[in-house]
Amino acid sequence: MAGGGSSSDRSLAETPTWAVAVVCLAFVVISLLLEQGIHHVSNWLKRKKKNALYEALEKLKAELMLLGFISLLLTVGAKPISMICISKKVVDTMLPCKKNDTAVESMKVDNGEEHGRKRLWESMSSEQEVSWRRVLAGAAEDSNHCSSAHGNYPLVSPTGMNQLHIFIFLLAVLHVLYSVLTVALARAKMKRWKAWEQETQTLEYEFSHDPARFRLTHETSFVKRHMSFWSQTLILKWIVCFFRQFCQSVTKIDYLTLRHGFIVAHLAQNSKFDFQKYIKRSLDDDFKSVVGISPPLWAFAIIFLLLNVNGWYAFFWISLVPLIIVLLVGTKLQVIITEMALEIQDRLYVVKGTPTVQPTNELFWFGRPQLVLFLIHFTLFQNAFQLAFFFWIWYEFGLRSCFHDNFALIITRIIIG
Repeated sequence: MAGGGSSSDRSLAETPTWAVAVVCLAFVVISLLLEQGIHHVSNWLKRKKKNALYEALEKLKAELMLLGFISLLLTVGAKPISMICISKKVVDTMLPCKKNDTAVESMKVDNGEEHGRKRLWESMSSEQEVSWRRVLAGAAEDSNHCSSAHGNYPLVSPTGMNQLHIFIFLLAVLHVLYSVLTVALARAKMKRWKAWEQETQTLEYEFSHDPARFRLTHETSFVKRHMSFWSQTLILKWIVCFFRQFCQSVTKIDYLTLRHGFIVAHLAQNSKFDFQKYIKRSLDDDFKSVVGISPPLWAFAIIFLLLNVNGWYAFFWISLVPLIIVLLVGTKLQVIITEMALEIQDRLYVVKGTPTVQPTNELFWFGRPQLVLFLIHFTLFQNAFQLAFFFWIWYEFGLRSCFHDNFALIITRIIIG
């Protein structure tokens, strides 16, 4: 099993040329089909003048190029990195699994029959255990360089580099799919707004929202919805807004009022402007920002991998972060709408026509609306990371591996994400 002449370790010099040609042909054909598919989608987006989605696709192509560079570096650097030696004392620190569990899992990955693996493990001497770890590290040919007999082990074995390679690829793919799915669900939710937009073109709407009609501010539907005893107290306002996000996050009254405020600020009065279509274009612009993986997100991924230490349960606590962010952002957006209603009441006693909201950057945290978009981007990435890590562990080590020693906790973490 440790020998270098096993059939599974044949070099190209010992491989039939037809096998090499078939494998190369398969990879080339798949790559060309993917490239042509992206090219046709780009041309279609150009013809439809969907510039934001076209730019998002260009960003996706850049991410694929970055992924290719990472893949190349992992492949080329596998052997040099495995020749960096560290002591046994360092090797046994901050392990994701218990030491004994790690050895058993390594045997499971490389062997076929579980019963035979257990018997083999029980019969191995301490010297054989050391030799087994060297084989799993993929360093049998470099045993003289990082000799476990002298207490040295590779920094990361070629096997470990290959596993890391698969994880990074899976993370990138799931992040893109998660972002696309989220935007698709958002667009599906906005379809109900189309009926509200069409209603603004009717005579009934024009009569009920007569711009020459005077009303007391507190009698308007928008102010009545958001003004109550709780809106005057900061704590109560946040509590009510927290629960409101679970009902109908955007009501018809809110939509029509925000639409009117946008038209008054940017267009002529009574303009026939399709506000719902404008929001869809804005969503496409935001999708362009969240589809990629920025350097801060890569840094977070590295920190997550660092904290995946047995007994720390860091991944469970980290999985709570997206849930907290989503609830916090949803509550904040509800608070912003309430504060705009308060601002109207404080500014005017009588309104003419529909009350005009005046959204400003000061309503957002630190006066930066972009922070909300970044938090949403981080949440999407974190959820994709959780799913990628779960499926990666399942693929590489099995569903009931040492990484999933507390399986109920793992399922809870996935559900929360």
